[in-house]
Amino acid sequence: MGQTDRNLLLEMGFDPRRVDLALKQTGGLQDALTWLGSHESTEIEELEKLAGSVAPSKEALTQAGPRESTPEPGAEPQSYKCNDCGKMLRSWEAVQFHAEKTEHQNFDESTEVVKPLTEEEKKAKLEEIKQKLAEKRRMQAAENALDAKKNEAIRRKRDQDSEKMKEELRKKEQLRDIERRKQEKLDDAKARAKVKADIAATQQARREAAAKAKAEREGQTTGDFSKPVMAPPPPTSSSKGTANHTEARLRFQISGLPPVTRTFPAETSLFEVASSLAEETGLTIRTFTTTFPPRKTYKLDEALDSGLTLKEANLTPSASLLVG
Repeated sequence: MGQTDRNLLLEMGFDPRRVDLALKQTGGLQDALTWLGSHESTEIEELEKLAGSVAPSKEALTQAGPRESTPEPGAEPQSYKCNDCGKMLRSWEAVQFHAEKTEHQNFDESTEVVKPLTEEEKKAKLEEIKQKLAEKRRMQAAENALDAKKNEAIRRKRDQDSEKMKEELRKKEQLRDIERRKQEKLDDAKARAKVKADIAATQQARREAAAKAKAEREGQTTGDFSKPVMAPPPPTSSSKGTANHTEARLRFQISGLPPVTRTFPAETSLFEVASSLAEETGLTIRTFTTTFPPRKTYKLDEALDSGLTLKEANLTPSASLLVG
């Protein structure tokens, strides 16, 4: 029977080592199938190691419980009965497997012969086990696919969060660069103002010295040369100069969208304008291009262009820009 049961289990696709171990542990086809199904996810090395451990002794499993079917003295036991559930077991290996599976401990020897499964019963049982195994594997495959989908969603969310953090860091770095450039301009303006003040003071001192020398030559002995001699005001030019506009009215032309018109302070940087427009439209803005000659394109991913103010970019008091 063992060889026949082994061939049937091998035809179902079970590993030979697992088949031999299952038959050794259970002693029958039906229990072997149950054992294989319950230990499907356990490594064969671990199963072999557990099989080599000490099993419950026959005395320990038969020391308690009623003895309704105890064989007569000298009679050879043909089977074993579980007094906890009433199941008849063909061999001692089946008793050990049943005890391990159910934790039942009360067994009796019996002279009752457990009829083996007929070929039709074997085929029916095999078909039932095959369907159960196929359903179990189908459910496992569905669970694996669901886990893979969840893991992919987690990975995409992590990548999106990473890209968002990188974009925020890039914007903060650009803002710091703009603030640094503004501070450098202020420092340069202060330095130029100091140089002009020094030059004016030197010129004033020279004028006072010249006026004093002239008075001495002309015989003047008194006079107050400490008062500064006011320089004549600079002549006004009739030519048109740059007007000091404080605001810029901008008309943005965006592909696929109606034009957008907004007003910004003249000291607003192109990067700040792009950020404001991006928050409003949800677009990623990389360039601004003027529409009137001479056409000029400002690249917002370059610090030199993105740090320009609207006034420095000659976009005051109004301008029309193509958004790229």
